[in-house]
Amino acid sequence: MIQSHHPRAIGTTRQESISLIPISIEIVEGNPNLASLLGWHLQQIGYSVFQAMSCQQAKLVFQKQQPSLVVLSTELPDGDGMDLCRWLHKQKSCLIFIISSRIGEADIVEGLKAGADDYLTKPFGMQEFLARVEALTRRLRTSAPPACLDYGVLKIDLVQRQVRLKGSAIDLTPQEFSLLYVLAQSEGLALSRTDLLQRAWPDEINNPRTVDTHVLSLRKKLEVDPQQPNLIQTVRNIGYRFNPEALTRSPNRNNPQASPSGSSSSSDRPPQFTAPPSRTFAKY
Repeated sequence: MIQSHHPRAIGTTRQESISLIPISIEIVEGNPNLASLLGWHLQQIGYSVFQAMSCQQAKLVFQKQQPSLVVLSTELPDGDGMDLCRWLHKQKSCLIFIISSRIGEADIVEGLKAGADDYLTKPFGMQEFLARVEALTRRLRTSAPPACLDYGVLKIDLVQRQVRLKGSAIDLTPQEFSLLYVLAQSEGLALSRTDLLQRAWPDEINNPRTVDTHVLSLRKKLEVDPQQPNLIQTVRNIGYRFNPEALTRSPNRNNPQASPSGSSSSSDRPPQFTAPPSRTFAKY
């Protein structure tokens, strides 16, 4: 797996540091030589690159790294790249760029209908490949994902991986932060323990019941009353869901007896998201 690291410039402001975070790209290609070549060229122009050589590995890398763009070959050793494209499209969190030796019009149409944002047939010129990647990622730069999930009294900083509740920093372990992020970005949908396990720690933990332990710990740190949780709710026969409405109506966490009525505070605000920030003849 290839990953590039871009050190943050010293003395930059928060907004400047956000802009320095590279767009991440996952290359899913069964040919290791082609995968390495594409990855090298993408790294040279500033992208953060991850590689996978099979459908199974691609899903694990995707769930752990959450890339902004997936460059996907249709020729993979353990399955059809078109099926993987459909799976990626259902995740609704990345752009998909198919590169394929299937050159027929029907194949291209199938790929685009499967969810691909672009389709390039092999062999192709490297400059055309890079230009198409740039055209796709241009969309991401104009509509960048939030750097912070802001629910008024609760702020989840995705860049610094820090959480603040009512202005106070909450000390979370890396596993707790990942779990909270997955719950929060699910937009109130209930997720099973298996889903949470695969999305938060796909390569680290195998026992779904471990999720219960981390949920209990999060509740102790975030809930007004951990014994009667409102923020991280248990959904019978399913798992857990994040309930941001609890942050707008719950009493002061540090003073549970305080009445929520009378004077308005930052907890009265609805949850919201704040914005973060010529073709060559060589063929591949």
